[in-house]
Amino acid sequence: MLPQDRHHTTIRAMRALRTRFGKDIVAEFLPPRRRSQNVIILCGGMPGYPSAKFPLLDFFSKKGYWVFSPRYRGSWESGGRFLRISPDRDVIAVIDQLPLGFKDLWNNKTYRVKPDKIYLIGGSFGGPAVILSSRDARITKAIAISPVVDFRVRSKVDPIDWLGKFVKEAFGEGYRYSMKDWNKLKNGRFYNPVAYSDDLDGKKLFIIHAKDDDVVAWKPVQKFARRVGSQLMLLRSGGHLSMPLIVKPRFYKRIHKFLKSK
Repeated sequence: MLPQDRHHTTIRAMRALRTRFGKDIVAEFLPPRRRSQNVIILCGGMPGYPSAKFPLLDFFSKKGYWVFSPRYRGSWESGGRFLRISPDRDVIAVIDQLPLGFKDLWNNKTYRVKPDKIYLIGGSFGGPAVILSSRDARITKAIAISPVVDFRVRSKVDPIDWLGKFVKEAFGEGYRYSMKDWNKLKNGRFYNPVAYSDDLDGKKLFIIHAKDDDVVAWKPVQKFARRVGSQLMLLRSGGHLSMPLIVKPRFYKRIHKFLKSK
């Protein structure tokens, strides 16, 4: 299953591999450095730059995971319209295709993965993607870092109405959406974890948040974690945390323990 030739190894050292799931979803990925059928899917924040995910891909590949970083429909290279459907459905679409096969577009090599375990890691806007996707029985565990748990709670820094206009202006075609679809984020049910609290298995969730986060308030996150019965690592400081922190020994030790727990 692993690319063994020298050419392929050189490409992996320089850049991630690329594939497409279904019609629309473009993703970067790396195979594990040792034989494994365990999968990690990274769900990034928004707005953000997809190229920033390579260090995480490389980190988890070395740890023995198939690791994927998909672009949400309607963002960056992916087709479709952003927020026309809930982004957690993009995650499920990736999972659906893994055993059916996906092609590395750099080298025209097809892979198939029948996952033993599937782990999700998401930050900020990607937090709802992993939380909501965790309802799928195939998901083993999900980690949410500074996640939005209720879009109805006003952000001090990025209020939803301002952010919708800002992203259109500042990121252009990086995110392609109508304001009608954007405004669904305010209705309390679309892509909104608190609306589905009763459907969630808190034992599958681990949340990391900081009390001085001025983008996503911490008290609603704490309340949500208590309601669903999830683990919560609440920091005194750190601001709006991002996914790269998970490679730091302090955090990875906790995360590794959580991923391996029953």
